Amino acid sequence: MAESKTVHSPLVTYASMLSLLSLCPPFVILLWYTMVHADGSISQTFDYLKQHGLQGFIDIWPRPTATAWKLIAVYAAFEAALQLLLPGKRVEGPISPTGNRPIYKANGMAAYFVTLATYLGLWWFGIFNPSTVYDHLGEIYSALIFGSLVFCVFLYIKGHLAPSSTDSGSSGNVIIDFYWGMELYPRIGKNFDIKVFTNCRFGMMSWAVLAVTYCIKQYEANGKVADSMLANTILMLVYVTKFFWWEAGYWSTMDIAHDRAGFYICWGCLVWVPSIYTSPGMYLVNHPVYLGTQLALYILVAGILCIYVNYDCDRQRQEFRRTNGKALVWGKAPSKIVASYTTTSGETKTSILLTSGWWGLSRHFHYVPEILAAFFWTVPALFNHALPYFYVAFLTILLFDRAKRDDDRCRSKYGKYWKLYCERVPYRIIPGIY
Repeated sequence: MAESKTVHSPLVTYASMLSLLSLCPPFVILLWYTMVHADGSISQTFDYLKQHGLQGFIDIWPRPTATAWKLIAVYAAFEAALQLLLPGKRVEGPISPTGNRPIYKANGMAAYFVTLATYLGLWWFGIFNPSTVYDHLGEIYSALIFGSLVFCVFLYIKGHLAPSSTDSGSSGNVIIDFYWGMELYPRIGKNFDIKVFTNCRFGMMSWAVLAVTYCIKQYEANGKVADSMLANTILMLVYVTKFFWWEAGYWSTMDIAHDRAGFYICWGCLVWVPSIYTSPGMYLVNHPVYLGTQLALYILVAGILCIYVNYDCDRQRQEFRRTNGKALVWGKAPSKIVASYTTTSGETKTSILLTSGWWGLSRHFHYVPEILAAFFWTVPALFNHALPYFYVAFLTILLFDRAKRDDDRCRSKYGKYWKLYCERVPYRIIPGIY
């Protein structure tokens, strides 16, 4: 078994794991309760809890029902079937630390269209009403919280007994193994990639499905959809469409190529994404804000522009790598640094680091439009309540932390070349500021 290098010290892992295990599940439930039953008001929920204490909290925690389990099971089985059965181009992932190269089938866009078409079709022909999902949302989140915990235990046992590749190993510490994961690329059989399923086909797909659900729920409840809800839903769908369009690129990012499949990433994708990421839309269901066509259009255009810039950043770097640094960047030959590094097996390899275009502005400039896009799909809620902005705040912290982790990893990987790179691109995220 390969000894796995932990990015975080045991103390940090214990602290973040204990806080995640103890704080995040109740937070998901409280967020849902506040959005759906407490008018989106934090103070209202706070007063309720002050009055009723722990018992009051236990009372509002929905028990997972048979309906919730059934909805989750049908959705998960449907997505798993699409992942396995839909045709797609063969894509190779980046070479892993132990020299493996994972092979994927890029059928995300097809799965995305089939999912949305099926969901809207079931509603249109009166076979299934998406409002049911909204009405059982609390129970669904509750079931996901417990179900994904069990799933993570399964991943832990599988990592010990039947790892899918040599990119796995124990740190010798049960808690760290469970939290950060044992395997980098766990699979069931030869073709079913678990991380593609949890991160993309369950997590990101649920974002689109729930965005549509909230929109339909508002329509069913009020007989019309407010322009704020339309702006929010369209922007979220554009963002998720961009994600699936670029899904093969996502397979080269930190989430897939560096973070192992443990509680941290799987629980996040199975529970946190469907609840927190979709929360601005959840709020808007009962708070139809009327922005007026002009303002709604301004927000839409600004949001779409941000999503496009975010996509273009990723596309620019991907083209640069694909053509081995020969692609034009903003119409000019790119400036770059050729960096050599040593793999865990002792081979010396080279990478090229792009230092012009979007990537000359800052080392992680693509996070700026991503955070702004999240702001633009939340801002239709206006400013009566703070809670809808939780996702924007969370995303900002997440991406700043990720930028730091990525920088630390690159510093230890590239050494002096990274120092040179930082001299050429001095800002981490926000050009001129940070």
